[in-house]
Amino acid sequence: MNHSWDFATIFQNWPVLWVGLKGTLFIFLVTVVLGLAGGLVVGVCRYAKSQALKWPAMAFVEVFRNTPVLVQIIWFYYAFPILTGIEVNPFLAAVLGISLNTMAFSAEIYRAGIQSVEPGQWEAGKAIGMTYNQTLRRIILPVAIKRVLPALTNRGIEVFKMSTLASVVAYVETLNQAKLIADLNFNPIEAYTAVAVIFFVVLYPVVQGTYVLERILRKSD
Repeated sequence: MNHSWDFATIFQNWPVLWVGLKGTLFIFLVTVVLGLAGGLVVGVCRYAKSQALKWPAMAFVEVFRNTPVLVQIIWFYYAFPILTGIEVNPFLAAVLGISLNTMAFSAEIYRAGIQSVEPGQWEAGKAIGMTYNQTLRRIILPVAIKRVLPALTNRGIEVFKMSTLASVVAYVETLNQAKLIADLNFNPIEAYTAVAVIFFVVLYPVVQGTYVLERILRKSD
């Protein structure tokens, strides 16, 4: 229990962690954009009247929401190339797993937002001659997205933390680089503590920003 903390090697290898952090930020930006944008499409399909849109969207959500992201990443990396013959590199496997999982969860957030809009808004759009799609696009979605924005920002934070799962297929991100440092210097405690500190430093301001956003939206309502 008398561990002697030594962060000297961590500071010496800071460029290695910096490379990993850049990889983390890159995969986060790609997956959060794909996940939230795709989730909006799936969420609208989940609420659609057409069964041809509703049932495939429902199946997609249930598959990706009820299976672990880690398994999805590994499946895309190892199984997908065997089944399709298409080569998948670590980055693509991680992007597919994380972004599709994010689509499934954010789709339910969008759907809940759409359902929260009062029925009178639909009736108002119909009364002034708008079609279903026009009412959805011009009246319902702006209100729904405003209401679920805090939940979407929280989902974005989860996606950032989820990026560490990309290390399982050796994608160069923060956790993977920390593991490299730990293996070379035999200091796993310090290396993984450094990862925790880095994530806290990056995410803490973002979390505080979500609180400010919630207060602003609450006042505007």
